[in-house]
Amino acid sequence: MRILLLFLLLFMQAAWASPREIDTHRWEGVERIVAIGDVHGDYDNYIQTLQAAGVVNRRGRWTGGETHLVQLGDIPDRGPDTLQIIRHLSRLATQARRAGGRVHHLIGNHEAMNVSGDLRYVDPGEYEAFVTRDSRRIRDRYFDALMSHLREQDPERYAGLPADFRAQWEETHPLGWVEHRLAWDPRVNPEGELYQWVMSSPVAVQLNDLVFVHGGISADYCRYELDALTGMVHQALKLEEDFHDGVLFDETGPLWYRGLAGFEPQTPPEVVEAILDRYQARHIVIGHTPTSGIIWPRYHGGVIMADVGMAAYYGGHIAWLEVSEGQLIAGYPDGRLVLPLRDEARLDYLERVIEMQPDNPRLQQRRQQLLEEGQQAVSAGQSEAGTEAPDHQEAICGSWP
Repeated sequence: MRILLLFLLLFMQAAWASPREIDTHRWEGVERIVAIGDVHGDYDNYIQTLQAAGVVNRRGRWTGGETHLVQLGDIPDRGPDTLQIIRHLSRLATQARRAGGRVHHLIGNHEAMNVSGDLRYVDPGEYEAFVTRDSRRIRDRYFDALMSHLREQDPERYAGLPADFRAQWEETHPLGWVEHRLAWDPRVNPEGELYQWVMSSPVAVQLNDLVFVHGGISADYCRYELDALTGMVHQALKLEEDFHDGVLFDETGPLWYRGLAGFEPQTPPEVVEAILDRYQARHIVIGHTPTSGIIWPRYHGGVIMADVGMAAYYGGHIAWLEVSEGQLIAGYPDGRLVLPLRDEARLDYLERVIEMQPDNPRLQQRRQQLLEEGQQAVSAGQSEAGTEAPDHQEAICGSWP
């Protein structure tokens, strides 16, 4: 009987300690979390980061056990490897689930841009990734259909096309461009592989007391539950209305907001406290705004910036945020540092990161800026987030259940 009771007790303890999915956007009891920022089409640095964080092996297969990996969005653009990265993350998610872990991939503003047809930052290699032996034939058929439509709908414009129009058009529509749009654009193909990937992704998730979101959560949007933020973005991504009028490109929306990252107008400390209180969280982890090589806390750790500029386009920096044994840790190839949760301690932390990256001039600039901000704060008798939240927090984010 004693052995049976002991077995039952151990079983109950193990069940209690296991991560629990509260709903589709919230988990509790996750023992280890690894968060990586914007990838921007750089597969090599993406894999290198996952390997350094100990969640994949040299073959790129999951070794993280019950770890929850969060990718903060902005996989596409700036680099050539988006398709390769997304397909790898899809396989990794299956492997992680089998081991008791999870992969959470969030929607960033660049995912929204690719779906909506804003291709300003698409690397040529993105199109090349889709090229097959049939690509020329596919492009020819698309061009013929385009010309046929133009001839029927606007014969005057069609008649006025220059003799070299086809050559001009092909310069901006390289081989693979049609397949790229078939994968991303629901107006062309609602079953497209990458569009469906985006529609399977949330805007924000909460693991324990950390909320993860690409851009940030502003006072304009904190009245919404996390699943509602995802629902709003998913609905907008169906492109049934003008996407520029809604959440997809709203500068205060979760995909674009930079107020938490220090861009003007900066989020007031009392609003940060209200947002944290609204979600019963201690930290908001954001991507979107590159830090040039450092996991950077703001508002006494209330906000953690995790877009270190992983892609070669932004410097090729390798770093990740890790939550383990109740500690927030900034991981770097040369070591792991406990993240400071008081703004006054950030200078010592920054100095240690500079020792790891002595050739990174952006960190030197951050140190100088931090010193200047400290002097200004002393002169003003206040710190960046030194005021306590007011009693009217509910008024900031509206009412919630």
